[in-house]
Amino acid sequence: MAEPNPRIPFRLEGDAPPLPRFRGKRVIVNVAVNVEYWPFDQPMPRAILPPPHGIRAVPDVPNFTWVEYGLRVGMQRLVDLCAALDIRASNLSNAQICTHYPRLAEVMLTAGWEFVGHGLYQKALATVEEDEAWVRESLSIMRGFSGQPVRAWLGPGLSEKADTPEVLKRHGVDFLHDWLVDDTPVWMRTGAGPMLSLPYTVELNDVPVYVVANQASDALAARIRDTMAFYARGGFDRTRVMTIALHPHVIGVAHRMESFSAAMEELARHEEVAFATSSEIGDWFAALHPAP
Repeated sequence: MAEPNPRIPFRLEGDAPPLPRFRGKRVIVNVAVNVEYWPFDQPMPRAILPPPHGIRAVPDVPNFTWVEYGLRVGMQRLVDLCAALDIRASNLSNAQICTHYPRLAEVMLTAGWEFVGHGLYQKALATVEEDEAWVRESLSIMRGFSGQPVRAWLGPGLSEKADTPEVLKRHGVDFLHDWLVDDTPVWMRTGAGPMLSLPYTVELNDVPVYVVANQASDALAARIRDTMAFYARGGFDRTRVMTIALHPHVIGVAHRMESFSAAMEELARHEEVAFATSSEIGDWFAALHPAP
C-alpha cells in the first residue's frame, strides 16, 4: 500500500525519542522574516484592499505600496527589535531584494541574518515554467550578494512542483521549510538524496492571523504566549522548534509591533528559549541524526 505522504513517512510525536536540549534549552525559536519583492508591473500576489468595482488593475498602487511600506518602515522595526534582543533572524528573501532593494539587503547582511532562498520574486513556483533556471538564478543572486552558502529554502507561498525538492537538492539546498509536518526537523526522501525538512508554520504566521483571519492586533503575541504555556504544562519534556513567520508589511505596523515586541522580549528572557536560524537548526539535528 502506498504511503499517504510520498516524502516523509508518518510518525506520531510520541514514537520519536526526545531530542536533547539545544544549547541547554528546550524551545528553539526561529524568527523567519519573509522579505518579498512584488513587481509593480504585475498583478499583486496578495491583497489587503479589494479592487474597486471588483476589477483588478495593474499597477495595483494600494497593494504594492502596502508591501513597500513594510520594506521601508516595518523592516527597520524588525531589525531594531532583533538587534535589541540579540536575535539572529532567518531572512527568507526573494533574491531580487538583493538587486532591487540592495540597501535593505545590506542591512540584513550587516545584522548577521542568515539568507534563506525564497524564489526570485514573489511568485508561486508551481506557476514558473522554467522552474529549475528560476531556482538556479535565485540562489546565484543571493549567494553572490551575501557570500553565504544559502542552504535553506522556503517556496514563495510554500509552492512546489512535483520534483521541486530534487531541483533544490541538485543546486545545493540541504534544508526545506515547505513541509509543515512536525515541530522538529525530519528527513524527507528525494530522488537526489535525503533532504532535511525544517519546521515552518501557518499558525504562528502573521499573514494567516491578520490578513486571512483579520484578528486583533495582539493575536500573534497571544498565540506565542499560549504556545509557551502549553509547552510549560508538559514540563518542557521535549525539545521543539517554534518558528515565528513574519512579513514586514504585516507585523511591522505600529499597532501590531507593540504587543509583538513585548512577547518577543518575554521569549528572550525565558530560561527554556534559544534562538537559532534555519541552517543552525538543520546542522544541529543532522549531527544528532545523520541522513538515512
